[in-house]
Amino acid sequence: MDLIAYKTVKRKLKKAKYNSKIYLGDEMKVEYGQDGVHIKEAPCFSSDLIFDCGQAFRFSKNARSNWQGVAFGRVLEVSQNSDEIVLLNQSKEDYERIWRDYFDLQRDYDEVLDRFCCDELLQRSAEENYGIRLLRQQPWETLCSFIISQNNNIPRIKGIIDRLCKTFGEKIDEENYSFPDAEVLASLEPEDLAPIRAGFRNKYIIDAARKVTSGEVDLKSLYSLSLDEAQQELLKIKGVGAKVAQCVLLFAYGKQDAFPVDVWVKRVMTLYPQGLPEEVSDCRGIVQQYLFHYIRLHPQIQTLTEVEKAL
Repeated sequence: MDLIAYKTVKRKLKKAKYNSKIYLGDEMKVEYGQDGVHIKEAPCFSSDLIFDCGQAFRFSKNARSNWQGVAFGRVLEVSQNSDEIVLLNQSKEDYERIWRDYFDLQRDYDEVLDRFCCDELLQRSAEENYGIRLLRQQPWETLCSFIISQNNNIPRIKGIIDRLCKTFGEKIDEENYSFPDAEVLASLEPEDLAPIRAGFRNKYIIDAARKVTSGEVDLKSLYSLSLDEAQQELLKIKGVGAKVAQCVLLFAYGKQDAFPVDVWVKRVMTLYPQGLPEEVSDCRGIVQQYLFHYIRLHPQIQTLTEVEKAL
């Protein structure tokens, strides 16, 4: 029995236990210790996949082989083994206020991925990438990061953002800096960003910072707007097109109807001339991230026949 079939059966057996409108994990247990928050039996959680699938750029492996980075102005180190995930040096308050939503732990990913069985490519992407969760990041940082991501590769994006934080962010400890507030960058000129080596993107970063600071683009208001309305607001910023706007609305606002299209997603969507299956119409954002990561790892797949061979 493959992974998806097994989880489908498991899901049916557990369904009688699932009566809550807000999913908290059928078996997930959260414990709080002196060293941090311990999450046991968390379904669909792979720190390797979460931090290395192109949705966030401030995390990397440290000397202990743990993922470490900065989010919400806090240093986060994540340790994971087969039994548990540990959010090191975090408190119960931190978990409930920040990290539970950040890791989207109130969404039932097993139920979502069960529906991927309707399609061979979706099923394969779920089997290979089981553990990807969409992060709920801070809007300003996400906007700025995806402006920087344009026509760029991940190592270079990470380098630019690291230099941006070290140059204009606030020092957290000897190694880590916060992401600079929009107000800080709004007072600068594009040439002031020369040390971060972002090139033509400098003027877009400054324009975004000024429009956010002035209120011309109200990031808080986007939570309550429809996808199209929110996208139109973001398009007021120079250098922000549909792809960047959709990335922001997916990775910061959690709008599941967002579907960012880059060269990889454009390629894979040629396999769906009639659009995605109806079964996954309400979780297009998650579908996009699974397909995006899968096709990057299998660039040779260009036809459904090649998908069938891969299976």
